[in-house]
Amino acid sequence: MLTQSEADALLALNKEFVDWTPLLLPPGADPTRELASEDHRETFLFDVHRASLKLTKVKYQTRGKRIFVLARIDIDGAPHTNPDGERISGTHIHNYREGYEDKWAAELDPSLFSLPTDLGQAYIDFCRFCKSQTRPLFRLVGGERCRLPGFDRRIPRVAQERALREKLG
Repeated sequence: MLTQSEADALLALNKEFVDWTPLLLPPGADPTRELASEDHRETFLFDVHRASLKLTKVKYQTRGKRIFVLARIDIDGAPHTNPDGERISGTHIHNYREGYEDKWAAELDPSLFSLPTDLGQAYIDFCRFCKSQTRPLFRLVGGERCRLPGFDRRIPRVAQERALREKLG
């Protein structure tokens, strides 16, 4: 079990994706990617799940110590009931809470998650929330293509990624 301060410290670390191959999300996809802290002392897992039938239902999740869910957003899923009985809409965020792990959810803060119905924008916002300084291209297969803003197929991808990393600082 993690203490709350340990979980908060892990979530606050700047992270980078280790694998830069595009994240492809066909219906039923369940990819996991490794993240590393800037000093490479900590590793994390970034999980994505896209439903098979309800294509707008997606989960983005960051785990620390391989097993502890530090943060997760559920988009267009079933409503969630917190341990105290409070009901939360089908699009919500889970943050690690000591003693409860990821059992508590809250509504998404619109200042952090600008457009949760756009799965590409939700991916970008969630990566930002989890302090991921870099992120691979993202593509829904069997739906519309979601690319990072500013990407142009005519410019070599490596140059675009370098420019994006510099922009993100």
